Amino acid sequence: QVNLVESGGGLVQAGGSLRLSCAASGGSLTRTYMGWFRQAPGKEREFVAAISWSSGSTYYRDSVKGRFTISRDNAKNTMYLQMNSLKPEDTAVYYCAAKYYGGSVYRESNYKYWGQGTPVTVSS
Repeated sequence: QVNLVESGGGLVQAGGSLRLSCAASGGSLTRTYMGWFRQAPGKEREFVAAISWSSGSTYYRDSVKGRFTISRDNAKNTMYLQMNSLKPEDTAVYYCAAKYYGGSVYRESNYKYWGQGTPVTVSS
């Protein structure tokens, strides 16, 4: 069992930055990928970024490439999402999630553990 707790969401003006954190506890993260998903009002949840816990390999959706950076601190069992140049369309509840090896990192259904979400609002 892996417990995930997000933090760092809030209200920011367009062009601003936020850093989300996801603290993991309760289980080993070896052989896992951790990811960020988001769900905007009235829309389906979508993939944002993912990282291999062991190798650090990263994956991004096209619309955030060059603006968002996913990283992890193995010693702290914490994953981060640095979000720069934020746009109003980035407004959503952001969720962190964890999956074991196997299956696409882009597919929501492959993730077994989820946090409760943290809201991000970008004003224009």
